[in-house]
Amino acid sequence: MFTGIITNIGNVRQVEQRGDMRARIECGYDMTGVDIGASIACDGVCLTVVAKGEDWFDVDISAETIAKTNIGANGWAAGKRLNLERALRVGDELGGHIVSGHVDGIAMIEEMREEGGSVRLTFSAPATLARFVAAKGSVALNGTSLTVNEVDGLRFGVNIIPHTQEVTTWDEAAVGQSVNLEIDTLARYVARLAEAG
Repeated sequence: MFTGIITNIGNVRQVEQRGDMRARIECGYDMTGVDIGASIACDGVCLTVVAKGEDWFDVDISAETIAKTNIGANGWAAGKRLNLERALRVGDELGGHIVSGHVDGIAMIEEMREEGGSVRLTFSAPATLARFVAAKGSVALNGTSLTVNEVDGLRFGVNIIPHTQEVTTWDEAAVGQSVNLEIDTLARYVARLAEAG
């Protein structure tokens, strides 16, 4: 379980195929406090630490995960920067919203514009997920908890404030990029109850 508050930016050091994809990710975490088997969200994808060093950890990524996330669309390669978040611990501050790290699909950046000191981004969501996105609700995009400003059909908008741009990879956003989308868990359950009722 995560909060969508990014705590570090990682860099992919190397990627290799060995049945599943194995990626080595350089990070600024104190790895003495990270156990083998720990979960770390990498651009919003919950992955398991399978090996570690002083300033890096390895993860195995299945073909299913590659197919359902922007790992397949964008391709991870050496030098790619990733938003990282360690799993929530009992007693941690819940500053964003409840995020599972189970990506629901891929959204595309359709438009970008400066708005004050912020950047306003407009995304298109897959039709199967758009109904779960609500104005003033929450979404996780590349692992970042964000508030939805408005919704128009399959499109929705968010603002990225300067602080978020500085401490995440959102400073690299560009029109046409695909991003990992996780809808709000509460929205999923409300929709399911409405269907059943």
